[in-house]
This record gives sequence, C-alpha cells and structure tokens, in this order.
Amino acid sequence: MTDYLAILASGSESWNAWRHAHPAVVPDLGQLSLRDLDLTGANLTDTDLREADLSGAHLAGAFLSHANFSRATLSHADLTGADLSHAFLENANLSRSCLDGAQAEELYAAWAQFGEARLDRAVLRRAHFYNCPMRGASFRDADLTGANLRWTNLREAVFSGAILREAKLGGAVLIDTDLQNADLTGAFVHGLSAWDVNLAGTIQRDLVITSEEQTAVTVDDLEVAQFMYILLNHRRVRHVIDTITAKVVLILGRFTPERKIILDALRQALRDRKYTPILFDFEHPSNRDLTETVSTLAHLARFVVADITDARSIPQELQAIVPHLPSVAVQPLLLASQHEYGMFEHFRRFPWVLEPYLYDDQDHLLATLDHNVIDPAESKARGLASR
Repeated sequence: MTDYLAILASGSESWNAWRHAHPAVVPDLGQLSLRDLDLTGANLTDTDLREADLSGAHLAGAFLSHANFSRATLSHADLTGADLSHAFLENANLSRSCLDGAQAEELYAAWAQFGEARLDRAVLRRAHFYNCPMRGASFRDADLTGANLRWTNLREAVFSGAILREAKLGGAVLIDTDLQNADLTGAFVHGLSAWDVNLAGTIQRDLVITSEEQTAVTVDDLEVAQFMYILLNHRRVRHVIDTITAKVVLILGRFTPERKIILDALRQALRDRKYTPILFDFEHPSNRDLTETVSTLAHLARFVVADITDARSIPQELQAIVPHLPSVAVQPLLLASQHEYGMFEHFRRFPWVLEPYLYDDQDHLLATLDHNVIDPAESKARGLASR
C-alpha cells in the first residue's frame, strides 16, 4: 500500500513527481493528519481528503480542483492562490483560513465553517456556500459572480470591493456586514435580512426581491428591498402602516437616573393603553446624527410627549421636530416645582404644540395621564389630520 503521508511529508516536488508517474491513481487521503505540512504548489486534483486534518497546512498555489474536503479541517490553512474549482467542501472547517487570490469556480461548500476565513481576491464564481456560517469572513475584492450564498450567516463579513453580480443571497443574514464599493447588480435578495450594512459606494442595480419561481420584481436599494417585498405581497401591509402611525408615541426627556424612572413609568402606562411608545435617549450612538434620528422617529409618531423638566437636550430635540412637522402634536410635561426653560417660549407660537401639563410627581402624572396628556394630544392629532 502506498504511503501517501510519507510522500507528502517529503515535499510538493516529490508528491507531484509521484502523481505524474501514477496518473490513473486517485489518492485517498481521507482521515489523514496533514497538519502544518508544506504542500505549496502540490497537485491534489481529484484527491479524496474527506475528514483529513489540514490545520495550518501550507497549500498556497496548490491544485485542488475536484478535491473532496467533506468534513475536513482547514482551519488556519494557507490556500493563497490555490485552485479549488469544483472542489467539494461540505461541512469542512475553514475557520481563519486564508484563500487570498484562490480560484474556486463552481466550488461546493454547503454547511462548511468559514468563520473569519480570509478569501480576499478569491475567484469564487458560482461557488455554492449554502447555509455556511461565515461570520467575520473576509471577501475583499473577491469575485462571487453567481455564487450561492443562500441562508448563510454573513454577520460582520467584509465584502468591500467584491463582485456579487447575480449572487443568490436569499435568506442570508447581513448584520454589520461591509459591502462598501461592492457590486450587487442583479443579486437575488428575496428573504434577506439586512441591518446596519455598510453600503457606501455599493452598486445596487436590479436587485431581485421576488423568489426565483415568481416573476422578477427589481429595486435599486438593498435597504428598501424588504419593505417593497412586504408592500407587494402582504395584503395587510397598509393596515400595518396605519397601525404604526396611529399607535407610536415618541417620548423625549432627560435621562438622569431620577428622571428616567418617570419616563419608564410613562412608557409602561402608554403600553398598557395599547400604544407603541418609543423612548429616545440622548445618549445615542456616536455614529448617529441626533437631529436626523429624532426627526425620523417623530415622522412615525401619532404624537410626541416631551418632558421639559431639567431640560438639557430637549431644546435641540424640539427644534428638530416642531418647526418642521406641523402634522405631529407635541404635548409638553413639566414638574410643577420647576419653571420652563427660557427658550421654550419660542415653541408656543406653533399651534401643534399644546400647553405644558404641570404634574406634582410620578403618581400624579400617571393618575391624570388620560385626561391631561393623552386626551389633549389625541384631540390635537385628530384636528391636525383633518386639516
């Protein structure tokens, strides 16, 4: 029996010479431990590597076309510039591996573990990554034209400069994913979940939001693709939109510990009355623009409740809302033991701003909430809507 391990341990030149001398032999390297071996440039075409351990192996420039890596371990392996075209990687582990510049056209990689793998500049045309965990993997400048990435976990993955033309992204999870300067032309995004995706400079043309069995409907913006699909396919979507705008209440106030207790109690009281309260904390993430965020939330609101007690951020927040949203009623609140901040007088001239309601304490506010806060705000909202 041929001692494949001994030949491989002798180096790529010895291995390639043996392959050349025995062209009809299909080497069975399954279950062998090839950890940390230097197989740079090795000819492993058509090789059976099922369940082999290639952890840390040097496979730069290796010929791995049609190789079977099913359940193999390739963690930390260097596959820079390797030819993986038509390779089979089902359930393989490529965690932290490097496929920089690898050629992998038609590669099959269902359920493989690609966590934090480096596939920068790899050619992965029509590669099949169905249901693969790829959190944190790097595909910078990779060519994934027509690749199947359905149901993959691409959270925190990096695709900056990558080509994803006609890629199948249905059901994929894109959270904090970097698609900066990527090309998504013609990508299939039906069922995709996208949150906080970096789309700076991304080409987003002809994104297909319907399933492949349906007549194609395309949009040019990944962030609106999910909404457009719902709009087209859910009969109740208009009811949902109307429900949102009829029930959302934006709560503004000071978020010191003693003030937040009252705001939280107010939020719970509104929940109990079937509203959808949104509590806006001034301590927002540094990458969010305060004015834009407040304005966006206010556009969704039935009315705004603004506690101007111990005013600090409130003047800026109200300035972002009141002058620009004459359709949104604003009900100010103020602890009776305090006075309005000086600039609040400016907002009294806007008819959609009600008189501040003075309350003694939390119990007093909650006991009088319906009659002195909700009813006036609802009455004003109805009046503004009927204009």
